[in-house]
Amino acid sequence: MDSYKVAILDGDGIGPEIMAEATKILDLIAERNQVNFELLPAPFGASAYFSHGHSFPEESKAICDKADAILKGPIGLSHEESKKIPLDMQPERGALLPLRRRYNTFANFRPVFLPKGLAHFSPLKPDIIGDGIDFIIIRELVGGLYFGNKETGINEDGKRFVNESLEYDEDQIRRIARVAFDTAKKRKKVLHNIHKSNVLKSSVLWNEVIEEVGVDYPDVEVIHFLVDAAATYLCLNPRQFDVMVMENMFGDILSDQGGGILGSLGLMPSACIGPKKAYYEPSHGSAPDIAGQSIANPYSMIGSVAMMLEMSFNMEDEAKKVWQAMQSVFAQGYSTPDLSKPGINAKMISTDGFGDLVTEELARL
Repeated sequence: MDSYKVAILDGDGIGPEIMAEATKILDLIAERNQVNFELLPAPFGASAYFSHGHSFPEESKAICDKADAILKGPIGLSHEESKKIPLDMQPERGALLPLRRRYNTFANFRPVFLPKGLAHFSPLKPDIIGDGIDFIIIRELVGGLYFGNKETGINEDGKRFVNESLEYDEDQIRRIARVAFDTAKKRKKVLHNIHKSNVLKSSVLWNEVIEEVGVDYPDVEVIHFLVDAAATYLCLNPRQFDVMVMENMFGDILSDQGGGILGSLGLMPSACIGPKKAYYEPSHGSAPDIAGQSIANPYSMIGSVAMMLEMSFNMEDEAKKVWQAMQSVFAQGYSTPDLSKPGINAKMISTDGFGDLVTEELARL
């Protein structure tokens, strides 16, 4: 029997609620495949700071170190609550970026998938959605402005200042480029390269390396898009995209826009892949305003499980069935209150109710 250790980072806000539904899926997959998933809970995020004095405690690092994969819930607090935590210990700076740095998870995969049957979730017009939207954003995750040198202080004129550096070297760009080209080769063989080379020299280098790597992929068409134009066309014609590759901050912003296209970041899971380890997480935040109410949809958390099954444990068939089970629940007219909007005649269920229905559908497949 195969056995895998999975670090479980519940996170903050709605994190524990949606994580509970994700682990139901793992229990079912384990039972019918004679696989053992050893789930290793570890404190992480704001809750970890208040309970352990650090948003990424040493004991959590040790658990993640020995895990075969990491399943992470959303982290963060409201703006006011965040002020109770020292700046450098707030979850994003004190936990999330160190997690990425520790395991060098340089490749972030964020699928933007909306079949025609779920078009009612999207704010876009039906003629724009057409037969459905299906593209993936590949974001470089451990370089750029987020990881460059940072300096704050008082300048010679007595004014407060901040200086943050956007840093990339060619090796960092080359490795994410290869991931993007490999992904495009498996799909429609079209890669949209997103940049800002008319202003940023970092994008000039980025484009040079993309073109160099592209020589090894003659069957993949590369289409260059300025990031601001890409943002526009994600709304006007999202179906033209299949695989998009971009640097860290561009990816952060445009992938959230992808969630807007779907109608909610609650419909966007993600995978963060490194050379030796990966973690999987919803793209959305911890939604502290609805925490504890059992109204958050666990789609993105369960979708992250599907990505983990495929990308870390080579269980592609089971991953496909997880996606199919979730789509089936939506197709039957069920939804959770956080995804509801005027005009949608959906049968409202709770967080655990959605998880139970997905588990039942998966058991039948």
